[in-house]
Amino acid sequence: MTDPLTIRRLYGRRQGHALRAGQADLVDALLPTIEVPAEGPLDAPRLFGKDCPLAIEIGFGKGEHMAQQAQMAPGTGFIGCEPFLDGVVGALMQVRDRALTNVRIHMGDAIDVLERLPDASLDRAWLLHPDPWPKARHAKRRFMNAGPIGLLAAKLKPGGEFRFGTDHPVYVRWAMMVMAGLAPFEWLAREPRDFLVRPDDWPETRYEAKARAKGHEVWYFRYRRR
Repeated sequence: MTDPLTIRRLYGRRQGHALRAGQADLVDALLPTIEVPAEGPLDAPRLFGKDCPLAIEIGFGKGEHMAQQAQMAPGTGFIGCEPFLDGVVGALMQVRDRALTNVRIHMGDAIDVLERLPDASLDRAWLLHPDPWPKARHAKRRFMNAGPIGLLAAKLKPGGEFRFGTDHPVYVRWAMMVMAGLAPFEWLAREPRDFLVRPDDWPETRYEAKARAKGHEVWYFRYRRR
């Protein structure tokens, strides 16, 4: 059986429509100044020039949630991983418009970053509305698999929090099965509202808003690293 950690293929288009001049300027001028280094070990001093709490968002979409979290916690360093250029451009616009200095971006697979971080170095992690790959034969493409999530567990500090959100019923059932099999994580829900109501410090993403507009239920999961 293939180890999930060895899967490096990214599915889907890396770029959609052609970039406008202003967007291309952001990629050329801003991205190199806040891009995660391509090689070598990573830690807070290398990324942010100082020791600070670290957080990571895996697949940040257009970056709204990450930007709001970074604005709410200016003393924390945020690492955003997104393979698609359109999403990276959206995040760059957020960084520029909010004048954020505590965000670093990796345009690629989050596993490439996680593997280079020290164990027990992350305070918080998010996986919000990932592509559900709903067909059974595509299940191996999901980030929510024992290999990648086990790697994430190793990088979270004891007491660190992993947050996962989805509106897809197939993915939510799969995710609950995967997380139930991982001893390092404790599910923090005590009653239904704990996973049916978005916490106050969990900004709404555009994907969640679209799901709500379509009448979909949305689930919010919080797990603590034991």
